[in-house]
Amino acid sequence: MTTTRSSQSHNSQPLPIILVLLAAAAAASTPLILQAAAAAAEQDEKQPITLPGCPDRCGDTLIPFPFGTKPGCFREGFQVTCNDSFTPHRAFLAYAGVNQHIAEIYYKVGWHHPVWRTDHGNTALELIDISVADGEARAYGLVSSLCNAANLSGDYVAKCQNLALGERGPFLLSVTRNLLVGVGWRVEPKIMSYLWSAYRNSTYEFSLACLSDLMGMPKLLQLATNGSCSSRGCCQAALPEAAPLTDFGTWFTIEDNPMWQTNPCTYAMVVESDWYRFSTPDLYGVEVLPRRYPRGVPFVLDFSIRNGACPGKGQKPPPDYACVSGNSYCANATGGAAHGYVCRCLEHYDGNPYIANGCQDIDECKLRKLNPELYPCSSDGICKNRLEGYDCPCKLGMKGDGIKGTCTDKFPLVAQVIVGGIGGIFIIAAISFLILLHKEKQKTREFYQKNGGPTLEKAKFIKLFKKEELKPILKSSNFIGKGGFGEVYKGFLDNEEVAVKKPISGTMLENEQFANEVIIQSRVIHKNIVRLIGCCLEVDIPMLVYEFLSNGSLDDILHGKKKVALNLGVRLSIAVESADALVYMHSKTNAKIIHGDVKPANILLDDKFAPKISDFGISRLIARDKKHTGSVIGDMSYIDPVYLQTGLLTEKSDVYSFGVVILELISRQKATHSDGGSLVNSFLEAGKKEKKVTELFDKEIVAEGDLEILDSLAAIALECLNLDVDQRPSMTEVVERLLIMNRSRKS
Repeated sequence: MTTTRSSQSHNSQPLPIILVLLAAAAAASTPLILQAAAAAAEQDEKQPITLPGCPDRCGDTLIPFPFGTKPGCFREGFQVTCNDSFTPHRAFLAYAGVNQHIAEIYYKVGWHHPVWRTDHGNTALELIDISVADGEARAYGLVSSLCNAANLSGDYVAKCQNLALGERGPFLLSVTRNLLVGVGWRVEPKIMSYLWSAYRNSTYEFSLACLSDLMGMPKLLQLATNGSCSSRGCCQAALPEAAPLTDFGTWFTIEDNPMWQTNPCTYAMVVESDWYRFSTPDLYGVEVLPRRYPRGVPFVLDFSIRNGACPGKGQKPPPDYACVSGNSYCANATGGAAHGYVCRCLEHYDGNPYIANGCQDIDECKLRKLNPELYPCSSDGICKNRLEGYDCPCKLGMKGDGIKGTCTDKFPLVAQVIVGGIGGIFIIAAISFLILLHKEKQKTREFYQKNGGPTLEKAKFIKLFKKEELKPILKSSNFIGKGGFGEVYKGFLDNEEVAVKKPISGTMLENEQFANEVIIQSRVIHKNIVRLIGCCLEVDIPMLVYEFLSNGSLDDILHGKKKVALNLGVRLSIAVESADALVYMHSKTNAKIIHGDVKPANILLDDKFAPKISDFGISRLIARDKKHTGSVIGDMSYIDPVYLQTGLLTEKSDVYSFGVVILELISRQKATHSDGGSLVNSFLEAGKKEKKVTELFDKEIVAEGDLEILDSLAAIALECLNLDVDQRPSMTEVVERLLIMNRSRKS
């Protein structure tokens, strides 16, 4: 049978044209799959894409709002059905009126009407993916085919799909993202679009065609080239923008095909642009493309909010306004305002504009690693993200704009050399400083270990201070005196006024002195003994931190510049309480403690002139097997002569020193006179000559008339000064007699 395309031929009347739905989809190309996966992962990482409590995916397909699979999770027209009979699950559009109608039609050559027709009903469109940013959804549509009948009689069987997107539904076929493609020996596919009028039941027909023609020229088969769709085995045409495509199909023009035995089928499809790549084997065999793509080939749908429009400037959005993200805006849909609107994120934002807070600021610096051309920043710049954009300042020493690629050296070569030299010197200095700092820290750790830090960490009532904490106190303006232990400074630590004692030399003897002070005083808690707060071990010779007493020492009060009038009652109280502190040390601690350097300079007074014993400078814990000291330490004017001769330090040594203190209290004279004479000798000589010692008493307290008490105090002092140690009273006896004397005076 001979046929031509012209209607003038006697048997070439065109057969009825077959309406064929073209939907789309199959798996996308590998780069697109990778991009989609990366985009999905990025989206999941950033923020949610759907309403709270709603599923955000069906199988491998993300379902962003306004789409959704459950009631309350989608806007009208955007419902999705998730079919769980597949693994993984598959997503289908569930909006009424969106479907494919599949029909199989048998045509006999030369006839004007089909011989028979079988309808296979409507099926839902299967989704591939959704992009709210682009307002697009990709779906699968089957390939339409026209093949010679199996009986090889020259008759034809057409398998046709009609695509219905619904007259007022949210979907339109994208005219910019799809193509009409025909494949075959002789194929001329056409598109018809149905536009249903709101006022009358009429239709508007729009035709589009392309032509692939190898008819009568077998040698032209050699011109069919893989990958080329230029009318030799494959043709394509862009979709028209004149009318929106909602209900449409494709047409085949059927003519005689002398090559039907080797090329029995032709195909037509609306497919995503650049997706299908023609291959010459597609011209041979039966149902090649439908079998290769059983789920269909991909095509693209535009979606929009059809039942509304963008609010005018200054106009309040309607209650059902879809662009709810604060960083979104409204734009007319494809085809103009008559087809509704879509929502977009503002520039420099990304996400879902259809949900609250869905559009988030993007990190351009992170994205430029994937697309450096979109977000340029030269290698001489440093990418810094910011809200609604990013900056690319030039690196240090350069000027210009890294985004524009204009970074240049800020300094000339000579200046760079000079700066480099200075920088090198600075680096050497910094390294030297770090080395010195390291050595200083190492020395500090060594001092801490040497001075018994690990042991003193366990001591109760002792704080270990860092030298940096004490440094502000050790200034000349805070200096308050010098004693046998060293220099004394006052200051504040933890909001408490303290006295810091800093040794002025570092002999082994003084190291032992320090160790004894810390160990002994950590065990001594008495109202008339100065409290040791803590110490600093991070120096060669440790420093001690005591509570500060405002009235200084008894020596200052009696003999110093800040001389204060003291009546007999105050002096007697100082004697009683000082003696009580020594009794506590001698007999009421876990181990016997001997002061060894009792003198007015080591008796401090608070603001009410209550005394507190300080400076255990030469004290020793009395061990069972060792009672002798290796050397003598203390003020020679107060030291027991027996101790000087024997080196044996006992509690009676403190008794002797306390006797000298009593003499100073009642005479207000120093233990050693300016002419070299001794206060002790003056009292002893007065006793030997049986003279009254009244002349030696302080005139200030003699005037009070308590001569009997003064005589008793002098008598106690002289007993304490007895060179026969056994004849000296104990400190307990001294306290008892002083207390009786004090009570007698008060009564």
